[in-house]
Amino acid sequence: MKKALIPIFLVLIIDQTLKFWIKTHLSLQEEISIIDKGFIIHFTENSGMAFGMEFAGRFGKLFLSIFRIIAISVIGWYIFTLIKKKAHSGLIICISLIFAGALGNLIDSAFYGMIFSESSFHVSRFLPAEGGYSSFLHGSVVDMLYFPIFQGHFPSWFPFWGTEEFIFFRPVFNIADSSITIGVILLILFQKKFLKEEPKTEVEAPII
Repeated sequence: MKKALIPIFLVLIIDQTLKFWIKTHLSLQEEISIIDKGFIIHFTENSGMAFGMEFAGRFGKLFLSIFRIIAISVIGWYIFTLIKKKAHSGLIICISLIFAGALGNLIDSAFYGMIFSESSFHVSRFLPAEGGYSSFLHGSVVDMLYFPIFQGHFPSWFPFWGTEEFIFFRPVFNIADSSITIGVILLILFQKKFLKEEPKTEVEAPII
């Protein structure tokens, strides 16, 4: 059980602590340069999926939140099944990272709208007397990690985006997104090792 609980709690604590600090210290679109033009804390919010991708309006947001709840429930059940079957530790940790990331973003969308005030033009207040900026399951996910390492323009001969500006890496994300990504990448890289069945030892029949 520790193999699952430790990564889950570590990710949730780091993710939610950083998000809480961002919400209570920065206003929307405010940023802090950590490494000049390489690593920036840039406060943004999205009502959609990971890495700032949007999903169709208010009903889309509700659908996405409900989908997250169902997905998290299924993943949680799968982790419990893996533990009972004594599956490979690496597999349990990878699925736990995915679970923790999904749960971290669900916490934002489920509760942040109820416990924080709006962040536009001023720093958000925690548990404002007038109530939060939204209702249950309609909160926005907090993103802040921005790595614009390379910036430039596509060459004129490049299809579709010729001469347009590009930034790598453009999406702004959070610890929960990173946890999901790392879990999926490790699962793909080491799936043969993680899913390899233990060799069955043959029991010799007793000689009569």
